Amino acid sequence: MTDTPHEAADLQPESRAVRRATIARLATGLAQGLLLYGLFKAGEAKVWPATQRELYAALWMVVLFVPFVVLAGVSALRFRTLAIWKALAVVVVAGLAAYGVWTGDPDAKGVDALKPQTFLAIAALIFIGHHLVQPADMERRRIARFPTYFDVTWKHGVQAVLSVGFTGAFWLLLFLASALFKLIGVDAIEKLIQHEWFAFPATAVMFAAAVQLTDVRANLVRGVRTVALTLLAWLLPLMVLIAAAFLLTLPFTGLEPLWKTKSATAILLTADAFLILLTNAAYQDGTERTAVVLKWAARLAGVLLVPITVLAAYGLSLRIGQYGLSPDRIVAAACVLVATGYAVGYTLAAVRPGAWMKALEATNIAMAFVVIAVLLALFTPVVDPRRLSVDDQIGRLRGGKVTADAFDYVALRFDGGRFGRQALDALRRDPNPVVRSKAAAAVKLEGRPYRTTLVAAPDSLKKIKIYPKGQALPKSFVGQTWNVENEPICLQGYLDCRAVLVDTDGDGVAEVLLSAANAFDVFKVDGAGVWAKTGQTTLFCGDLDKALEAGGVHVAPSPPAQDLVIGDKRMRIQPELSCGPALEATTVLTQKKP
Repeated sequence: MTDTPHEAADLQPESRAVRRATIARLATGLAQGLLLYGLFKAGEAKVWPATQRELYAALWMVVLFVPFVVLAGVSALRFRTLAIWKALAVVVVAGLAAYGVWTGDPDAKGVDALKPQTFLAIAALIFIGHHLVQPADMERRRIARFPTYFDVTWKHGVQAVLSVGFTGAFWLLLFLASALFKLIGVDAIEKLIQHEWFAFPATAVMFAAAVQLTDVRANLVRGVRTVALTLLAWLLPLMVLIAAAFLLTLPFTGLEPLWKTKSATAILLTADAFLILLTNAAYQDGTERTAVVLKWAARLAGVLLVPITVLAAYGLSLRIGQYGLSPDRIVAAACVLVATGYAVGYTLAAVRPGAWMKALEATNIAMAFVVIAVLLALFTPVVDPRRLSVDDQIGRLRGGKVTADAFDYVALRFDGGRFGRQALDALRRDPNPVVRSKAAAAVKLEGRPYRTTLVAAPDSLKKIKIYPKGQALPKSFVGQTWNVENEPICLQGYLDCRAVLVDTDGDGVAEVLLSAANAFDVFKVDGAGVWAKTGQTTLFCGDLDKALEAGGVHVAPSPPAQDLVIGDKRMRIQPELSCGPALEATTVLTQKKP
């Protein structure tokens, strides 16, 4: 059966639109590849624009990211909207890149001065910005309906993943072809794929082709998206169970093991991110029928976001209170702010009567704008993490919160960028000779030295409650230089800690027992005056502080080991599990002198 002339005429506009989109996307990919190659060669030859650091980085970032605006919007956006959005993207990307280089390490070359966070921030801004612009333009409204945001965003997300996979498969085939032809003595393909003039354009064109292929097969993309979302949605109950079990276990373990990881805030924020992602996978656009178990899991996820975010904020505040601001901590604070917005919005959605989680829609749209605002603030002079952290650290030094010997000059050199260098130059003229010498030494460093040891901070030692009362920690213990990996949790200053001085092995010399949650780590001194962890106790069931205040701490034999007795409760002293010579040190815990 053939198409009638009228039907053929109706199909022509669509066919012409597909051809125009194909040509536009392939041309964009080719232009991107050629421009990237040109910038790469300019950097190799050290010719303009590579001689202008800020300009060179701005061009790199614009050519790398802005073409994705065209690839995603050429068949969906009106020409005027696409032109305005592309121009705005060029200005924002170029500005962020130039500022990132200007504030970065003055000795770095070109884009090397940009931190990885800048690349991620620009990618996030382009992605989020585009998916606020396109749905609004499609509906001719400033704020589109949530189902449109959902459909466009997840469609492009799946397209991006499939396009990256397609491009990777293309290169795998080229490497396979190279290997096959090399078997028979033909190395032309191997030489071809090693040339940058081929690699850059070929990669960009194949990615553009993949975007076009997935765009004209929109139903297939939506099918893949549906499968992916369904699978993710059924992970939500498991994630909720994990989060709830974690929170319910905390009262029994205390917070000290959490802070001992030194990455508690990052882990907690990651848990937040998974809860948010999986909740959206279950909710989708709000029009699909959803299983009851997923509805309840989504409501619980919304509520669980609050305590997890509070813990993340508390952990970060402890770290900042102890060590001051750093670029990473400022970025973490921004993430906590964003997580707080989601936690409040999702909790309201979970407890509000009516259609399930309906307020999630407004929260997602509002938080998209918030994320854009936060990213722009972080990577512009508004809230520049490097500037704020340098100012804070110098303030701590001037205010006496940290001594000249303990101050981290290396962080100024390698984390502070331009502002850190300026601060070090000022410190080289400081009246304090210790500050001057250490600042001068830091300026000369070409690479960050690996920090392997540290001495306990005086502030953290002040927080330790010592039992029996009236006793003091041995001077050799206070002045101990610890390996960073084995630093006792009590010496990190997160929380008030307890120390018990008691002879656990009957040799007449008291060991130092430092609390770790409701248990103790046992530290013993050797003949050279070096303290090492040689064991730990089992958990104390009850109010440990109250029992210690009541007194009556002693060691009782309980063959083949020993028990630490506090009041009427016993805690078994167990040797440290280790290998090699360290095992010899642990045997003293289980043997008494005759």
